Amino acid sequence: MRSRSEIDAKGTIRIPLDLDEVREAARSLLAKGCESVVVHFLHASTNSDHELLAERILREVWPNDNITLGHRLVPEVREYERGVTAAVNASVRPILERYVRRLSSGLAQSGYDREFLLMNGNGGTVSASRAPEEAARTVMSGPASGVIAAARAAVDAGLGRLMTYDMGGTSTDVALIADGRPLVSSEIEIDYALPIHVPMVDVRTIGAGGGSILWIDPAGLLRVGPDSAGSVPGPIAFGRGGTRPTITDANVLLGRLEPSGLLGVENPASRDEIAAAFERDLCGPLGLDAYAAAEAALKVANLRMAGAIRLISIDRGHDPRDFALFAFGGGGPLHASAVAGELRVPRIIVPPRPGITNAIGCLIADLRHEAVQTVNTPLDTCDAGAIDRLLADQLDAGRAALAREAVVSQRIEIERSVDMKFTGQTHLIRVPLAEGRIDLERLNDEFAEAYYDRFRVRLPEVRATLFTVRTSVIGVRQRVELDGLLPQEGRASSVADATTGRRPVRFDGQTHDTPVIDRARLPKGARIAGPAILTQLDTTTVLEPGDIAVTDDTDTLVISKHGDRGDV
Repeated sequence: MRSRSEIDAKGTIRIPLDLDEVREAARSLLAKGCESVVVHFLHASTNSDHELLAERILREVWPNDNITLGHRLVPEVREYERGVTAAVNASVRPILERYVRRLSSGLAQSGYDREFLLMNGNGGTVSASRAPEEAARTVMSGPASGVIAAARAAVDAGLGRLMTYDMGGTSTDVALIADGRPLVSSEIEIDYALPIHVPMVDVRTIGAGGGSILWIDPAGLLRVGPDSAGSVPGPIAFGRGGTRPTITDANVLLGRLEPSGLLGVENPASRDEIAAAFERDLCGPLGLDAYAAAEAALKVANLRMAGAIRLISIDRGHDPRDFALFAFGGGGPLHASAVAGELRVPRIIVPPRPGITNAIGCLIADLRHEAVQTVNTPLDTCDAGAIDRLLADQLDAGRAALAREAVVSQRIEIERSVDMKFTGQTHLIRVPLAEGRIDLERLNDEFAEAYYDRFRVRLPEVRATLFTVRTSVIGVRQRVELDGLLPQEGRASSVADATTGRRPVRFDGQTHDTPVIDRARLPKGARIAGPAILTQLDTTTVLEPGDIAVTDDTDTLVISKHGDRGDV
């Protein structure tokens, strides 16, 4: 409904809320079969009285708890972003609620009588019973979990800076980890340019995965995705009726993947069948043979994935060469060496089980509750005492939320920050807050430095604005040890003993007689010189000519590229 009530931008009630109008709108929505409702008023972030009043009336007639208040979910002045986030929350909430109910019931029937946790997009977990209330916070939770696993690996390995690279069947997700912590943002857009303004790990996604279809556009250019062959019929190599060439097919054609080794594929297509499809769909317009066309396709795909990594590194003032590339997912290790080469990244980290890294992230993630409040006041007119009280209230709310969780935290950690901008600008800069009372003068200096680090310009004549204040309360869970992800029995005594065969693999137009190595049998401390193909149940790792890979004590694979710049 479009209410005739009115609260102005200063929070003054101009026209009282018509309660009968709210009741009538609720009954009308129910008659149309609606199961979830959003209450979203223009200036509710300044004065929430009308939203709260509408909620009270709705609960008199609405048959379930699927009521989303925009100001409660996103207490920001940006009404469009607040409204979109609330709408996404209302759409997902009943679906998530049914899922949690079914899963809880199934676990109970199997004898599990405790509550389970769900992953949120901010990289933390929350009790399943509480998750549907703020369902929008679960958006991008899958990619976020992989970043959390990478952050743990970074800390354990003493690496401060990682770029995560998660390639699956339909898409590739990338993120940045600085000082052992993933970057979190409240200004992320998902598909169809929908802004979701709840804190989420800053993951960027592109439509390039193993099943991405290769095609020629009307201008005669080779394109990769975003359309995907999916799992059924899937790539041609799967032998399930797929007819259009994909990235997976290109990898098979070039020898990086063995058709008979594709997991879950019973009747794989031959390389000759794949080559025929490339000749039919791609070779004529490109003027290349099937193998050159496959190499060109991988080059385009790798450039796209490297471009996504540039968005989360160079565009934010970071040099990719100062980071290691953490490759996981079913396809990440397959392409990591080529992508790192495009970015001049010196080092690649491949965890022991790349294909289940996202699941590992769910296993080790801490509980996390975040509070955000809009201030939107010039810094030189802010009341420092009021900001301190706001931070204290957010801390109390976060501690109370943790106390309601079914899992007991071992300790509590607090992260405080503010989002700031120069007056007249819209882009926000996150500035961490030190412990203790807020110092506005120091905060102004820290913002100026953060702005300079990002944009390499100083604007001392422009006033700074404090836009939002945020507090994260983290319930640190008992540490889960991740030793033994690869079997420890049956290890070979040398790389030669772990080598299962050789096959021709094409790199940069040249065919190399390349060893195929069973990664699970490699001894700790093994050193492998590329080219080489490392196989395991959940992925394949490609070492290009000139690469050097070493296995460490945790069975992590560390790959050095040409011109290794040393520790990162």
